[in-house]
Amino acid sequence: MKISDRALSIVPSLTRALFNKAKLYDDCIDLTLGDPDFNTPQQIKEAGINAIINNCTHYSANAGIAGAREATAERIKNIWKVACNPDKNVIITVGGMEAIYLSLLTLVDPGDEVIIFAPYYVNYVQMVIMCGGEPIIIDSYDSNSGIKIDENVLESKITDKTVAIILNSPNNPTGGIIPKESLAVVTELAEKYDLTIISDEVYRTLTYDNIEHQSVLQFENAKERTILIDSLSKEFSMTGWRVGYAFAPENIIENMIKLQENVAACTTVPSQWALIEAYNNNIDVGYMLSEFQKRRDCVCESLASIPLLRFYKPQGTFYLFIDISELGIDSVEFAYRLLDSKHIAVVPGKAYGDNFDNYIRIAFVKDVEILTIAMKKMADFITELSG
Repeated sequence: MKISDRALSIVPSLTRALFNKAKLYDDCIDLTLGDPDFNTPQQIKEAGINAIINNCTHYSANAGIAGAREATAERIKNIWKVACNPDKNVIITVGGMEAIYLSLLTLVDPGDEVIIFAPYYVNYVQMVIMCGGEPIIIDSYDSNSGIKIDENVLESKITDKTVAIILNSPNNPTGGIIPKESLAVVTELAEKYDLTIISDEVYRTLTYDNIEHQSVLQFENAKERTILIDSLSKEFSMTGWRVGYAFAPENIIENMIKLQENVAACTTVPSQWALIEAYNNNIDVGYMLSEFQKRRDCVCESLASIPLLRFYKPQGTFYLFIDISELGIDSVEFAYRLLDSKHIAVVPGKAYGDNFDNYIRIAFVKDVEILTIAMKKMADFITELSG
């Protein structure tokens, strides 16, 4: 039987490969997936349960339940200080991932180009390819200075085939935050060349040291050309509920809704009722941020004592991107050898861009005691590796 070239062009991610192999070890400390170890707040769970009990289990409108869109629109207006019509500017999606995919399906024709800054969330590249587009990669990070977008480099990559620029801040995999001046550069060039900005801000509630989240929506010239992607997965520890949204100009949303009908019909309805509960009732999840900051500080303190490793202290998310270039080993070999010898699972940096094969990513989604053990085992591994 024939398999499409498009399907064959997509390869399983190294993240999942290491995650799957980690399951072979009963005592493995798995630091691969960005899945918070907190449970969904009880109040939100009860809203989902009650939706099922009350038979709210039938199709909704493709764009989502009216109440879910209204709750989302109010949240957007309160957080980003922008006008938002729930019927015209919001679609409820199967997590932030589907929101990104529908955005790209709406924008990209075969041969179109989408600019992506590396290191990147692996699915951006795969999704662009699935849409028949070409990802244009720009390196924008190092372990000394974090994220910085060079205006001249960015402009040199824009062609008559470019349709969009993807931003992710706070960033997976680095934990970095795109500086306001870099966001300004992107918005100016997007306006100059009439490009759409896809701004993935699903980690916006996870910023540390009193650093404020920065969004392209703070710039007037970006408001009419930005697709905002957000999700409840990280903020409320709801990764398995698969519910998020996109906020965008009307002509974008109306086309995403048409595509939604043919991709998933609608987001799972009990999950939409859980969204309504989360957004309408100001549920306090500050304890998650506080705990993640403790974990970040614990991991950074441990790693700082390990020779030959370098890293830029993450300003957000629950990821740490570690430069292993001085060890003389590539990221894939490092990750597999660490897993086999110490039963610690991390992700090779190559998963996030070909030029980052000298990095690994860890997700500090375990408690401090477990992270301390993991860092001790990693230190022992590096000692053995370096002789």
